[in-house]
Amino acid sequence: MNKLEEARKIIDQVDLELIELFKKRMAASKMVAEFKVLNNLPIYNGEREKKLINKNLVNLNSKELEKYYLEFLEVVLKVSKEYQEDLIK
Repeated sequence: MNKLEEARKIIDQVDLELIELFKKRMAASKMVAEFKVLNNLPIYNGEREKKLINKNLVNLNSKELEKYYLEFLEVVLKVSKEYQEDLIK
C-alpha cells in the first residue's frame, strides 16, 4: 500500500467515526432544542458559543490548524442551530 492509499484509508475510517459523532452531536442538539422550547429560550446563545469556541481552540492546541478548525466548528454550530430551528417549527 502506498502513502496515498494509506492516507485515504485513514480518511475513510475517520469519516465513519465523524458520522457517528455527528449523529451523537445532533441528538444532543435535539435535547437542547426541547429544553429551549420548554423554557422559552432563544436558539442562539452568543455567550455559550464564544465559550465553546475558546475552550475547543485551547483543546485543539495547534496554531497550524486553528484557522481550519475554527471554520469547521462554525459550520457545525450553524448546522446545529438550523436543526434546532427546524425541530421547533
